Parts: sequence; structure tokens; C-alpha cells
Amino acid sequence: MNSDDSLPPPIRDPLPEPAAPKAPAGYEHLLAQFAHDYLRDRRSERRWKLFFRLLWLALIVFAAWAFWAQSHHIASPSTPHTALVEVHGEIDADTEASAELMLSALKSAFEDPGAQAIVLRINSPGGSPVQAGIVYDEIRRLKAKHGKKVYAVVEEMCASGAYYIAAAADEIYVDKASIVGSIGVLMDGFGFTGLMDKLGVERRLLTAGENKGMLDPFTPLQPKQRAYAQQMLDQIHQQFIATVREGRGKRLKETPEMFSGLFWNGEQAVALGLADHFGNLDFVAREVVKAEDVIDYTPRENVAERLAKRFGAAIGEGAVKALRSLAPLR
Repeated sequence: MNSDDSLPPPIRDPLPEPAAPKAPAGYEHLLAQFAHDYLRDRRSERRWKLFFRLLWLALIVFAAWAFWAQSHHIASPSTPHTALVEVHGEIDADTEASAELMLSALKSAFEDPGAQAIVLRINSPGGSPVQAGIVYDEIRRLKAKHGKKVYAVVEEMCASGAYYIAAAADEIYVDKASIVGSIGVLMDGFGFTGLMDKLGVERRLLTAGENKGMLDPFTPLQPKQRAYAQQMLDQIHQQFIATVREGRGKRLKETPEMFSGLFWNGEQAVALGLADHFGNLDFVAREVVKAEDVIDYTPRENVAERLAKRFGAAIGEGAVKALRSLAPLR
């Protein structure tokens, strides 16, 4: 038996545990700073969300108030006054001088028992014959219904469709230098066919109906189509002339140029019977209507409406989102 077999195995020290990696110097400070900045950004984000939600809510409340105030801006019954309705700028469906806005103002003015008469203060180059015709017809209807006088006061210009409206007034007042008239109708556009030929550009227009592409600027105007358009313009012109004759009656001193589209200054207009007298709004209110207090019935575009036009559908979309998100923040 070998003596070495009776000896116990040698005792060895256990291997040391691997040391945990040490954090780089300042690591704890960076982590704390990151957490602090993150929480700060989250709080700032929440505050901004709350701010914009409250802003949208305030805008909605303001728009509702402005709409209410505009529709109730005149108390009725009111004291005796001259009712003013402005006809300013281009007469068209999407302008401040649209038939929709003017009819609303005219109706309010005629229905107010305090309004002694209505004054149309006009400064317009004209516009749509349809819009002007609607206003003309409504003025005559309201005059017959309420028995109130209507006076037109021209400032800088009363031309074309604006004069169409003025013809409905009982009397027309002008300044000596006002521009009055332009009793005519036009249809304008451009033709690019010669330029296209020079550039070698071909117009490929497909239509169902031989006149469907009529007045297309890239297609030559056919004599038959030109004659048709001219006939239509002549017919509208005759409607305009009939309206002026109906409104002005025997006061007109017709000349061959009167309905040619020419315009005149105020002094000439009075001589031709296109206008009656010289005077401004204050003069008419004080000396003719005998009610110096003037109340403006013209609808005014408020701040909310201007914002809506500028930003379009984004305003409505943002408002809806704001209303949906008015729940408490988490």
C-alpha cells in the first residue's frame, strides 16, 4: 500500500468572485439629470396641451358670442334713426357685398320701427348681374311692403352692377366727382391657341356635346359659339336697361351713349338723370330723412370669421379635436 494514498487531498483556496464592473465616474449624476429633464419636458408638454385646449375652447366661445352679438346688435324697437346699408367692393356671392348679406341687412333695416328710411352708401365697381338683380328685386319688394323710402348715396364709384342696385332707390345722391354709369355687360377671358401653336403644344379636349368646350381658352372660338355668347350678353344687357328705365322713369334723359357702357362723373350723371342731387350720407340723414342718428345695419366680418377663412377647415378640425380631448390629463 502506498503511503500517499492515506493522505487527504490538499486544501485549495476557492477562486475569487469576479468583481462587478464599476460605473463610470458621474454616471449616477447623468442618470438623475436625464430623469429630471425628462419629467420637466413631460410637465411642459402637458402644460402646452392644456393651454391649446383652453385656447380652442376660448375661440369657440368667442365665435359663438360674436355670432350672437352680430345677430342681435340692434335693439328693437329703437329711437328714430337713418338706417345705413353699405354696398362696398365687388358684388359677388363670396364678398361682403353679396346678395345674401345685403338682403339680411335690408330686411333688418326695413323691419325696425325706428328706421325712418334706408340709405345705401355705395362704393363699388359692380359685379355679378345675378347678385345685383336679387338685391334690386328685394329692395322693391320691401319698399312696397313697409312703405319706407330708400336713398342711394354714391361715394367714389357706382358702376355696372352697383348702379343696377342704385336704380331701385327713390333718389340717388352723388358727389360732383363720383363715377356713375357703365350700364353694360361683359364676358372676358384669354385665348392661348397661337402661343400653343408656336410652342408645339397640342390641346386634347374630349367632350360629349359639340358646345361643351365652348370658351375654353386653349381651343379656337368658333363663330357659332361667339354669336351665341354675344346673343346671351345682349339679352342680359337689355334686362339691365329695362331695370334702369323702370327705376329712374321719366327722370332719364336718354342719349345714344347712355347704355353703351360709358360712365360719367357725378355732375354729368345729374344732368343725364342718372342721379338726382348732390349730397353725402350726413346730408341725406339730416336734411332729407330728418333723422341725424345713423345706425349701420351692414353685417361685419368678425375676428372668428376672418380666422376661419384664413385657416379654412383646419379651424373646425382643431376645434373638434379640442372638444374631444377636454377629458382630464393623465
